[in-house]
Amino acid sequence: MNTKHLISMNYPASWWRSLWREALPSGNGRMGAAVYGGVYEETILLNHENLWWGGVTLPLPDVSDRLPEVRRLLNEGQASEADKLLPDSLKEQGYSPKLAFPLPLGDLKIFMPLCQAFRSYKRSLQMETGEVSVVWTDGDTKYERRLFVSRTDDTVVLEIRKSGPQTIEARLCMQLHDQRDFRKPGIVFPDSEEMKCTGDTIYYAAQNTDGNDFGGVARVINRGGQTGVGHAGLTVKEADSVLVIVKLFTHGKRNNEWRRLKEELSFLPSCYESLLSRHVTEHGRLFRSMEFDLYAASRELSNEELLLQAYQGETPDALMEKMWAYGRYLLISSSRAEGQPCHLYGLWCGDYDAVWAFHMVNENLQMIYWQALSGNMTELLLAVFNYMETLMEDFRVNARRLYGCRGIFIPAPSVPGSGLLKHTSSHIIHWTGGAGWVSQHYYDYYLHTGDMEFLQDRALPFMREAVLFYEDFFTMDEDGYLMSSPSNSPENTPGNYWKGPGMSMGTTMNATMDFAIAKELLTHLIEGAQSAGMYTEDIPRWREMLDRIPPYQITEDGAVREWMHPFFEDNDHHRHESHVYPVFPGNEVSRDKDPVLFKAFVKSIEKRLVIGLKEQSGWSLAHMANNYARMGQGDSALACLETLSRSCVMNNLITLHNDWRSMGIGVDMDWAPVQIDANMGWTSAIQEMLLFSIPGELYILPALPTRWKKGTAGPLLARGGVECTLDWDESEERLDISLRSTKGSQLIDLILPEAAVGLKGSTVKFQSRLRQVSLSEDLLHWSVIWKRELV
Repeated sequence: MNTKHLISMNYPASWWRSLWREALPSGNGRMGAAVYGGVYEETILLNHENLWWGGVTLPLPDVSDRLPEVRRLLNEGQASEADKLLPDSLKEQGYSPKLAFPLPLGDLKIFMPLCQAFRSYKRSLQMETGEVSVVWTDGDTKYERRLFVSRTDDTVVLEIRKSGPQTIEARLCMQLHDQRDFRKPGIVFPDSEEMKCTGDTIYYAAQNTDGNDFGGVARVINRGGQTGVGHAGLTVKEADSVLVIVKLFTHGKRNNEWRRLKEELSFLPSCYESLLSRHVTEHGRLFRSMEFDLYAASRELSNEELLLQAYQGETPDALMEKMWAYGRYLLISSSRAEGQPCHLYGLWCGDYDAVWAFHMVNENLQMIYWQALSGNMTELLLAVFNYMETLMEDFRVNARRLYGCRGIFIPAPSVPGSGLLKHTSSHIIHWTGGAGWVSQHYYDYYLHTGDMEFLQDRALPFMREAVLFYEDFFTMDEDGYLMSSPSNSPENTPGNYWKGPGMSMGTTMNATMDFAIAKELLTHLIEGAQSAGMYTEDIPRWREMLDRIPPYQITEDGAVREWMHPFFEDNDHHRHESHVYPVFPGNEVSRDKDPVLFKAFVKSIEKRLVIGLKEQSGWSLAHMANNYARMGQGDSALACLETLSRSCVMNNLITLHNDWRSMGIGVDMDWAPVQIDANMGWTSAIQEMLLFSIPGELYILPALPTRWKKGTAGPLLARGGVECTLDWDESEERLDISLRSTKGSQLIDLILPEAAVGLKGSTVKFQSRLRQVSLSEDLLHWSVIWKRELV
């Protein structure tokens, strides 16, 4: 068996009273199944992207007339008073909305009595196929349950099989998800729960608080033996194998939906392998569109064994490979072009009131999708664009009624169905960069794909709406520079207002991130508009705005200031790294273009980690790894991932917001929320170590860790539409580069690593690492002499 993309566990889910957290996930981008791995009582948590509950949407009051007062208070140095003004104004008008939560759809339960105590237990996930497997022996008989969520047939498919003298005895049922899985009192659970069985079919439904039914239908097909029906479920006796095929629904009347799903199930083949093969074709197309291989030893070890090695200080290369693949797998399994974007729990949320289970655009949604473009999965980003565009009118209402501005204001947190401001904390209301940061993904999609129709019809119109807001929101200071007031540097409190962990006052002026996002947005909009021949009359005005953005400021110790206003002092005791945006995720500042400013941004990141290790989180360590990779410091990037592996990774390799064991890394909380953005950020960081690109320029292995002596990776997709595959071996002093243009002939500059000293088969030594290369749609291969020990 190929163990490179296999993650395995020696234990079932073991997190007391929240077993779903350590389940193994499978998904098709629309619905998810999480397998707990119990031998006698198996639970499979079922989720669907369209099932949410508990949200309250109200008309957003117009409080834009209070903006001048907010600005007056800020100008007079009364930030604490300004901090409360808009939130209090909304409350005074009775505005108390509520963000919805993902609602777990239900649990598929399987009870299989034991003849003897189990032995030889293993739970595993094969990421190449999306199959979760639970294996054990009972006496002389080996049992296995295999499950996947079909990307082609939109079904959960489960097979129970055995080898040995004993038969399969099982009871199957569907029910509401475990009602102990909540964090706060006062939960009113879905009602009208119903399960009934007829013949070979299980019908399940319950009613959401909006009056709609949700549920599913399971068809049970046994080979050998017989089935029976009772009030507690469907029983199977003396069978040689059992196949279960499940379809789900989220809205409608149960009897109508049951009939529809029953009919759809009747057309599917009653063969596990047939259903698997058509799913694997589509799932594998995405999963195998890029590869990363360190030729690691110990790939056969379980997650628990690999994590124990990581706890000793050096994360095994086998775990590095698996974590890269896992972030990729999780994004594929919880996202598809025509579906909802992946949120912080993916499609595997088991809490009825999950903490932060939304789309958060002041960091987290972006991190989830950073890997998609360079990882050759561009289509997955379409889910983000579709989501944003369905909520545009709400975003316009936010801009008008909060700030009296044209354009769009995207609140940091949002959920499907409503884009109105639902979180009324000041640090949410006063952070205006959401639309601008999302615009980066729009333009980056165009840069990677070269899709001119997308640029004209979707990217530029969205970006123009984001700039319209800035045109009205920014004011001018006495020196002729733009001012951003009120402002927030997510989600930080200035040092002169910070009183310790848990204290927050985020209302400021001129957060560095505000101007970094605005500068990038304006630059891309002008560049894109010129390419598309659009908005030509607006370009002079946008150029003038660019010229009026103030320059970045440096502190006395050589770091970039987080707030470009003297009223607010830096505070490095924080997890966000927002002020480093111009280096990553932006690419405005680089070592080559502005070495002095670049050094100041590096200093900012170093201070965050040294001063604020206790204030970090799982996702912030992943973000820091991406920062260090973009800064060319591969060993530091790797160290961040190693710290993450020792602090915020559960045994099923899912990442958490914070450590729950008081190990001294990261923030202290009474609960450790699931946040799979760090899984995706891990994958992105590795890709940043391997390749950095801007249109016309490819930087090869810009931050390869010293420890990675040998490897292959690719094809990575670069900005400008270039596919790049790398194969290196330090012992052979060899670096092989394969390049292919995805959009016809083009010239690029290839910037080789410092260890590249010449071409294989040639006596000519490099005088410069910069090589100009002519590309076409045919593969071009370069073989470089590579001597890292000389660097």
